[in-house]
Amino acid sequence: MSGNSIEAYLHDIEKLHQFLESQGKHVAPDNVLLQDIREFLKWLNEFGVSPRTQSRILSGIRAFYKFLLVEDWVQNDPTELIEFPKIGRKLPDVLTVVEIDQLEEAIDLSKLEGHRNKAIIETMYSCGLRVSELVNLKISNLYFNEGFVKVVGKGNKERLVPIGSKSIKELELYLGHYRTHINIQKGFEDFVFLNGRGKGLSRVMIFLIIKKLAETIGLKKQISPHTFRHSFATHLIEGGADLRAVQEMLGHESILTTEIYTHIDREFLREAILRFHPRAQKQK
Repeated sequence: MSGNSIEAYLHDIEKLHQFLESQGKHVAPDNVLLQDIREFLKWLNEFGVSPRTQSRILSGIRAFYKFLLVEDWVQNDPTELIEFPKIGRKLPDVLTVVEIDQLEEAIDLSKLEGHRNKAIIETMYSCGLRVSELVNLKISNLYFNEGFVKVVGKGNKERLVPIGSKSIKELELYLGHYRTHINIQKGFEDFVFLNGRGKGLSRVMIFLIIKKLAETIGLKKQISPHTFRHSFATHLIEGGADLRAVQEMLGHESILTTEIYTHIDREFLREAILRFHPRAQKQK
Protein backbone atom coordinates (compact mmCIF):
# COMPACT_ATOMS: atom_id res chain seq x y z
CA MET A 1 0.00 0.00 0.00
CA SER A 2 0.99 3.63 -0.35
CA GLY A 3 2.54 5.54 2.54
CA ASN A 4 -0.65 7.59 2.89
CA SER A 5 -2.82 4.45 3.23
CA ILE A 6 -0.48 2.94 5.82
CA GLU A 7 -0.53 6.16 7.82
CA ALA A 8 -4.36 6.22 7.71
CA TYR A 9 -4.60 2.63 9.00
CA LEU A 10 -2.18 3.40 11.83
CA HIS A 11 -4.33 6.40 12.81
CA ASP A 12 -7.42 4.15 12.91
CA ILE A 13 -5.74 1.72 15.31
CA GLU A 14 -4.39 4.60 17.39
CA LYS A 15 -7.92 6.01 17.78
CA LEU A 16 -9.12 2.68 19.20
CA HIS A 17 -6.11 2.61 21.54
CA GLN A 18 -6.85 6.16 22.74
CA PHE A 19 -10.48 5.26 23.41
CA LEU A 20 -9.60 2.16 25.44
CA GLU A 21 -7.12 4.14 27.53
CA SER A 22 -9.70 6.88 28.11
CA GLN A 23 -11.95 4.15 29.56
CA GLY A 24 -9.15 2.96 31.85
CA LYS A 25 -8.67 -0.24 29.85
CA HIS A 26 -5.00 -1.00 29.31
CA VAL A 27 -5.53 -4.16 27.28
CA ALA A 28 -3.67 -6.03 24.58
CA PRO A 29 -5.35 -6.61 21.18
CA ASP A 30 -6.39 -10.15 22.13
CA ASN A 31 -8.36 -8.82 25.12
CA VAL A 32 -10.49 -6.34 23.16
CA LEU A 33 -14.14 -7.40 23.17
CA LEU A 34 -17.09 -6.96 20.81
CA GLN A 35 -18.65 -4.55 23.33
CA ASP A 36 -15.46 -2.46 23.34
CA ILE A 37 -15.74 -1.97 19.58
CA ARG A 38 -19.43 -1.04 19.89
CA GLU A 39 -18.63 1.49 22.61
CA PHE A 40 -15.79 2.84 20.46
CA LEU A 41 -18.14 3.49 17.52
CA LYS A 42 -20.62 5.13 19.88
CA TRP A 43 -17.78 7.33 21.19
CA LEU A 44 -16.87 8.35 17.63
CA ASN A 45 -20.50 9.17 16.91
CA GLU A 46 -20.76 11.38 20.02
CA PHE A 47 -17.71 13.29 18.81
CA GLY A 48 -19.54 14.07 15.58
CA VAL A 49 -17.53 11.71 13.37
CA SER A 50 -19.59 11.07 10.21
CA PRO A 51 -20.92 7.56 9.43
CA ARG A 52 -18.67 7.46 6.35
CA THR A 53 -15.55 8.14 8.44
CA GLN A 54 -16.71 5.69 11.13
CA SER A 55 -17.03 3.06 8.42
CA ARG A 56 -13.52 3.76 7.14
CA ILE A 57 -12.04 3.56 10.67
CA LEU A 58 -13.86 0.28 11.33
CA SER A 59 -12.53 -1.07 8.03
CA GLY A 60 -8.98 -0.24 9.14
CA ILE A 61 -9.41 -1.96 12.51
CA ARG A 62 -11.02 -4.98 10.86
CA ALA A 63 -8.03 -5.31 8.51
CA PHE A 64 -5.72 -5.09 11.54
CA TYR A 65 -7.52 -7.99 13.25
CA LYS A 66 -7.46 -10.08 10.07
CA PHE A 67 -3.69 -9.67 10.09
CA LEU A 68 -3.49 -10.63 13.79
CA LEU A 69 -5.56 -13.77 13.12
CA VAL A 70 -3.35 -14.82 10.21
CA GLU A 71 -0.22 -14.26 12.32
CA ASP A 72 -1.81 -16.19 15.21
CA TRP A 73 -1.55 -13.24 17.64
CA VAL A 74 -5.25 -13.47 18.51
CA GLN A 75 -7.85 -16.25 18.51
CA ASN A 76 -10.96 -14.09 17.95
CA ASP A 77 -11.88 -11.02 15.89
CA PRO A 78 -14.00 -8.61 18.00
CA THR A 79 -15.04 -6.71 14.84
CA GLU A 80 -16.51 -9.78 13.12
CA LEU A 81 -20.14 -9.22 14.22
CA ILE A 82 -20.06 -5.41 13.95
CA GLU A 83 -22.20 -3.95 11.16
CA PHE A 84 -20.84 -1.01 9.25
CA PRO A 85 -22.69 2.28 9.88
CA LYS A 86 -25.33 3.02 7.26
CA ILE A 87 -24.14 5.79 4.99
CA GLY A 88 -26.03 7.64 2.32
CA ARG A 89 -24.40 8.14 -1.02
CA LYS A 90 -23.43 11.80 -0.96
CA LEU A 91 -22.78 13.33 -4.32
CA PRO A 92 -19.63 15.44 -4.26
CA ASP A 93 -19.64 19.15 -5.03
CA VAL A 94 -18.81 19.88 -8.65
CA LEU A 95 -17.49 23.11 -10.12
CA THR A 96 -18.86 24.60 -13.31
CA VAL A 97 -16.49 25.59 -16.12
CA VAL A 98 -17.25 29.23 -15.31
CA GLU A 99 -16.27 28.72 -11.65
CA ILE A 100 -13.00 27.04 -12.68
CA ASP A 101 -12.26 29.97 -14.98
CA GLN A 102 -13.01 32.40 -12.13
CA LEU A 103 -10.59 30.56 -9.82
CA GLU A 104 -7.85 30.77 -12.45
CA GLU A 105 -8.55 34.45 -13.09
CA ALA A 106 -8.17 35.14 -9.35
CA ILE A 107 -4.53 33.98 -9.44
CA ASP A 108 -2.00 36.80 -9.13
CA LEU A 109 0.26 36.19 -12.14
CA SER A 110 2.65 38.96 -11.05
CA LYS A 111 3.96 36.63 -8.33
CA LEU A 112 6.52 33.93 -9.08
CA GLU A 113 4.15 31.19 -7.93
CA GLY A 114 1.24 32.58 -9.97
CA HIS A 115 1.88 30.67 -13.19
CA ARG A 116 2.69 27.55 -11.17
CA ASN A 117 -0.69 27.75 -9.42
CA LYS A 118 -2.51 28.29 -12.71
CA ALA A 119 -0.76 25.24 -14.16
CA ILE A 120 -1.77 23.26 -11.05
CA ILE A 121 -5.47 24.14 -11.38
CA GLU A 122 -5.50 23.49 -15.12
CA THR A 123 -3.68 20.14 -14.80
CA MET A 124 -5.96 18.89 -12.00
CA TYR A 125 -9.08 19.77 -13.95
CA SER A 126 -7.91 18.75 -17.43
CA CYS A 127 -6.41 15.40 -16.37
CA GLY A 128 -8.57 14.48 -13.35
CA LEU A 129 -5.55 13.76 -11.16
CA ARG A 130 -5.60 12.80 -7.50
CA VAL A 131 -3.68 15.33 -5.39
CA SER A 132 -0.98 12.71 -4.64
CA GLU A 133 -0.58 12.11 -8.38
CA LEU A 134 -0.27 15.85 -8.99
CA VAL A 135 2.44 16.52 -6.39
CA ASN A 136 4.45 13.52 -7.66
CA LEU A 137 4.11 14.35 -11.35
CA LYS A 138 7.49 14.11 -13.12
CA ILE A 139 8.82 16.14 -16.06
CA SER A 140 10.08 12.89 -17.60
CA ASN A 141 6.47 11.64 -17.67
CA LEU A 142 5.15 14.56 -19.74
CA TYR A 143 4.60 13.58 -23.38
CA PHE A 144 3.28 16.81 -24.83
CA ASN A 145 3.90 15.86 -28.48
CA GLU A 146 1.74 12.77 -28.03
CA GLY A 147 -0.81 14.63 -25.84
CA PHE A 148 -0.41 12.37 -22.78
CA VAL A 149 1.04 12.40 -19.27
CA LYS A 150 2.10 9.26 -17.43
CA VAL A 151 0.66 9.14 -13.92
CA VAL A 152 1.61 6.91 -11.01
CA GLY A 153 -1.58 6.20 -9.09
CA LYS A 154 -2.66 4.07 -6.13
CA GLY A 155 -0.60 0.94 -5.59
CA ASN A 156 2.11 2.39 -7.88
CA LYS A 157 -0.06 1.59 -10.91
CA GLU A 158 0.87 3.60 -13.98
CA ARG A 159 -1.61 4.96 -16.50
CA LEU A 160 -1.56 7.33 -19.45
CA VAL A 161 -3.96 10.28 -19.25
CA PRO A 162 -4.74 12.61 -22.17
CA ILE A 163 -3.79 16.24 -21.64
CA GLY A 164 -5.39 19.16 -23.46
CA SER A 165 -3.72 22.03 -25.30
CA LYS A 166 -4.61 24.59 -22.61
CA SER A 167 -2.91 22.53 -19.88
CA ILE A 168 0.14 21.99 -22.10
CA LYS A 169 0.34 25.75 -22.71
CA GLU A 170 0.19 26.56 -18.96
CA LEU A 171 2.72 23.86 -18.06
CA GLU A 172 5.16 24.93 -20.78
CA LEU A 173 4.88 28.55 -19.65
CA TYR A 174 5.56 27.58 -16.02
CA LEU A 175 8.36 25.10 -16.80
CA GLY A 176 10.09 27.27 -19.41
CA HIS A 177 9.89 30.71 -17.81
CA TYR A 178 9.18 30.48 -14.05
CA ARG A 179 10.42 27.15 -12.68
CA THR A 180 13.88 28.01 -14.09
CA HIS A 181 14.23 30.81 -11.51
CA ILE A 182 13.98 28.37 -8.58
CA ASN A 183 17.07 26.98 -6.85
CA ILE A 184 16.09 23.32 -7.20
CA GLN A 185 17.20 21.03 -4.39
CA LYS A 186 18.90 17.71 -5.05
CA GLY A 187 16.41 14.93 -5.64
CA PHE A 188 13.65 17.24 -6.91
CA GLU A 189 15.03 17.99 -10.37
CA ASP A 190 12.38 15.87 -12.10
CA PHE A 191 9.37 17.08 -10.08
CA VAL A 192 7.04 19.35 -12.06
CA PHE A 193 5.65 21.41 -9.21
CA LEU A 194 8.05 22.93 -6.68
CA ASN A 195 7.79 25.33 -3.76
CA GLY A 196 9.90 28.47 -3.37
CA ARG A 197 12.66 26.46 -1.65
CA GLY A 198 13.08 24.15 -4.62
CA LYS A 199 11.38 21.13 -3.07
CA GLY A 200 8.18 19.26 -3.91
CA LEU A 201 4.79 20.61 -2.89
CA SER A 202 2.79 18.87 -0.15
CA ARG A 203 -0.86 17.84 -0.49
CA VAL A 204 -1.71 20.35 2.26
CA MET A 205 -0.13 23.16 0.21
CA ILE A 206 -2.34 22.33 -2.78
CA PHE A 207 -5.40 22.41 -0.50
CA LEU A 208 -4.38 25.83 0.89
CA ILE A 209 -3.83 27.27 -2.60
CA ILE A 210 -7.34 26.20 -3.62
CA LYS A 211 -8.95 27.36 -0.38
CA LYS A 212 -7.41 30.83 -0.74
CA LEU A 213 -8.60 31.15 -4.36
CA ALA A 214 -12.13 30.06 -3.35
CA GLU A 215 -12.19 32.74 -0.65
CA THR A 216 -10.93 35.35 -3.14
CA ILE A 217 -13.88 34.82 -5.50
CA GLY A 218 -16.39 34.28 -2.68
CA LEU A 219 -17.17 30.70 -3.71
CA LYS A 220 -19.76 29.15 -1.38
CA LYS A 221 -19.06 25.53 -2.30
CA GLN A 222 -16.81 23.43 -0.07
CA ILE A 223 -13.99 22.49 -2.42
CA SER A 224 -10.72 20.61 -2.21
CA PRO A 225 -8.18 19.30 -4.75
CA HIS A 226 -10.47 16.29 -5.26
CA THR A 227 -13.28 18.62 -6.42
CA PHE A 228 -11.38 19.19 -9.68
CA ARG A 229 -11.20 15.42 -10.21
CA HIS A 230 -14.96 15.17 -9.60
CA SER A 231 -15.56 18.05 -12.00
CA PHE A 232 -13.35 16.46 -14.66
CA ALA A 233 -15.32 13.19 -14.52
CA THR A 234 -18.74 14.84 -14.28
CA HIS A 235 -18.15 17.11 -17.26
CA LEU A 236 -16.96 14.12 -19.31
CA ILE A 237 -20.06 12.08 -18.45
CA GLU A 238 -22.36 15.05 -19.12
CA GLY A 239 -20.63 15.47 -22.47
CA GLY A 240 -21.41 11.87 -23.41
CA ALA A 241 -18.10 10.13 -22.61
CA ASP A 242 -18.13 6.35 -22.23
CA LEU A 243 -18.06 5.22 -18.59
CA ARG A 244 -15.24 2.73 -19.27
CA ALA A 245 -13.11 5.48 -20.80
CA VAL A 246 -13.68 7.69 -17.74
CA GLN A 247 -12.79 4.74 -15.47
CA GLU A 248 -9.51 4.30 -17.36
CA MET A 249 -8.64 8.00 -17.16
CA LEU A 250 -9.42 8.21 -13.44
CA GLY A 251 -7.49 5.04 -12.67
CA HIS A 252 -10.41 3.39 -10.87
CA GLU A 253 -9.88 -0.31 -10.29
CA SER A 254 -13.63 -0.98 -10.26
CA ILE A 255 -16.30 0.44 -12.58
CA LEU A 256 -18.54 0.68 -9.50
CA THR A 257 -16.40 3.55 -8.20
CA THR A 258 -16.83 5.43 -11.47
CA GLU A 259 -20.60 4.87 -11.49
CA ILE A 260 -21.13 7.62 -8.90
CA TYR A 261 -20.72 10.05 -11.80
CA THR A 262 -23.71 8.54 -13.58
CA HIS A 263 -25.73 9.53 -10.48
CA ILE A 264 -24.42 13.07 -10.85
CA ASP A 265 -25.31 12.94 -14.52
CA ARG A 266 -28.89 11.84 -13.74
CA GLU A 267 -29.23 14.72 -11.28
CA PHE A 268 -27.95 17.05 -14.00
CA LEU A 269 -30.60 15.71 -16.39
CA ARG A 270 -33.33 15.99 -13.76
CA GLU A 271 -32.45 19.64 -13.13
CA ALA A 272 -32.49 20.31 -16.87
CA ILE A 273 -35.96 18.74 -17.22
CA LEU A 274 -37.38 20.66 -14.25
CA ARG A 275 -35.95 23.88 -15.61
CA PHE A 276 -36.83 23.61 -19.31
CA HIS A 277 -39.63 21.08 -19.86
CA PRO A 278 -43.02 22.81 -20.12
CA ARG A 279 -44.82 20.10 -18.13
CA ALA A 280 -42.25 20.29 -15.29
CA GLN A 281 -42.40 24.06 -14.82
CA LYS A 282 -44.68 25.48 -12.14
CA GLN A 283 -47.80 27.16 -13.44
CA LYS A 284 -47.88 30.91 -12.86
